[in-house]
Amino acid sequence: MFGNQNMQQMMKQVKQMQANVESEQAQIADTDYVGHAPADAVVATFTGDRILKDLQFAEGVVDADDPDTLADMMIAAVNDALKQIDADSSKRLGQYMPNMPF
Repeated sequence: MFGNQNMQQMMKQVKQMQANVESEQAQIADTDYVGHAPADAVVATFTGDRILKDLQFAEGVVDADDPDTLADMMIAAVNDALKQIDADSSKRLGQYMPNMPF
């Protein structure tokens, strides 16, 4: 069906694409993504492989009488960082695998 030369060329291209994807995945994993809550009340830092690395609180944001606000700020910062990871992954890996969710 395919000529031997065409199949060899196609396999070579697939291997190159796989190497490129692995390289991009490694770069994403090695990148820090920093999410911010409004006014930087909470700042969350994740690695590209979604490991929470650091969580910082602005002075005065921790109020024992208002834990709900702190929880909301933490959620906002975490979600911001995770959205950055998703966007960067889509940008970097989407060129090799369009229409694939990352």
